[in-house]
Amino acid sequence: MGDRDLRRLVLDELDFDPSIDARNIGVAVKDSIVTLTGHITSFAEKYNAERAVQRVKGVRGLAQELEVRLSPSVQTEDDQLARRVVDMLAWDSTVPADKIQVKVQNAWVTLGGTVDWDYQRRSCESTVRRLAGIRGIVNDVKVREHVHTGDLRSSVDKALQRSAEIEAKGIRLQVLGGSVTLSGQVHSWHERNAVQQAVWAVPGVTAVVNQLAIS
Repeated sequence: MGDRDLRRLVLDELDFDPSIDARNIGVAVKDSIVTLTGHITSFAEKYNAERAVQRVKGVRGLAQELEVRLSPSVQTEDDQLARRVVDMLAWDSTVPADKIQVKVQNAWVTLGGTVDWDYQRRSCESTVRRLAGIRGIVNDVKVREHVHTGDLRSSVDKALQRSAEIEAKGIRLQVLGGSVTLSGQVHSWHERNAVQQAVWAVPGVTAVVNQLAIS
């Protein structure tokens, strides 16, 4: 597929998604790498635009240069935003809110602390993402190291082989302590994300470096 056809598909997907106002989004494609420019009105919309591009078959990479321009009606002082973030995390049953630190500066939210599992780390971000008035999120939450009595590489291999969403034979692993580096090729962004989540779910994994390329 040529870059021109791929650009048309990306534009169609952005227009198709009702959570995105694509009128102020510019799309450029070179060598199947998509660049998004322009501006949108919320961080949630920026995230949704990124996910929409990743759904398009043939996209091999994404450069995200969208600017969040908050409307005056949702602009909020940093201390008020911080309080809202803390309250939202407290109401999320998947988040150990007492282990999370929150910092807000210029409407950018930084999350810190240590949790037991990666799904908790991701839940922190997905919960805050829905909050109006933020420009972005920096997720610095760490995953606590678990005592792993078996072979971590073998456990990761088995996790990948169990998943119906993953074709594991094209994936290479490098394991150093609790850190797992992924390389090789997968067929789509969806599969790339599925591999990363499957690896994070293995007890003993404390970091994942995702270098998987999309074929």
